[in-house]
Amino acid sequence: MKVAFATQDLQRIDAHFGWAKNLAVYDVTAEGYSFVETFAFDGDLQEDGNEDKLAPKLVAIGDCAILYVAAIGGSAAARVVASRIHPVKVAQPEPIMDVLDRLQEVLRGTPPPWMRKALMKGQARSMDFEDEV
Repeated sequence: MKVAFATQDLQRIDAHFGWAKNLAVYDVTAEGYSFVETFAFDGDLQEDGNEDKLAPKLVAIGDCAILYVAAIGGSAAARVVASRIHPVKVAQPEPIMDVLDRLQEVLRGTPPPWMRKALMKGQARSMDFEDEV
């Protein structure tokens, strides 16, 4: 699954989604993780009520299942969720590598329901109810 991180310094989750200079994307599996791409944004990214600056970011992370941020506004969060991306807010800046290590461990075990749903992003949904009996 692809995971995006809102970051100013490319090392930590330390950015508000709308203000982020960078979105770093990694592919994470139970076996490991690999860097995919960094999307860089410039211009006036400060809070100004201009929702247009979110569109390129949403396109950039469109195939991601999870987005880690330091903060995110309500309307931006709604747009992220509508794109079938699960936003996760961190309480304080955290190293991206630490979060990747923890994600990998969770994927080796039994991921929580929200993460299992995120793992299904981009896959065809099976409606085989016979297994439910």
